[in-house]
Amino acid sequence: MADVHHETVYFSGHVQGVGFRFQALQAAKEFEVAGYVSNLADGRVQLEVEGPTAEAKAFITAVEERMHGYIRKVEKEESKRPPQYRSFSIR
Repeated sequence: MADVHHETVYFSGHVQGVGFRFQALQAAKEFEVAGYVSNLADGRVQLEVEGPTAEAKAFITAVEERMHGYIRKVEKEESKRPPQYRSFSIR
């Protein structure tokens, strides 16, 4: 199977307890992406997304726009790799 665009994104700020994961799940339905979103013990939210590059980037932008009032910092790591997910979920 061909490699896909993959990004790991860490959101910092007031991002837990505000519906962040639910909003990410809803946004994922609008794009051709797979992966997951998860709360981390340190208060950040981790987003793992893979798919066509334009779709993955547009999805991340959509999440940032929906939750912009809660996000203080965004850290991103990009790579190309074989697909690892079939759908998008909350963990």
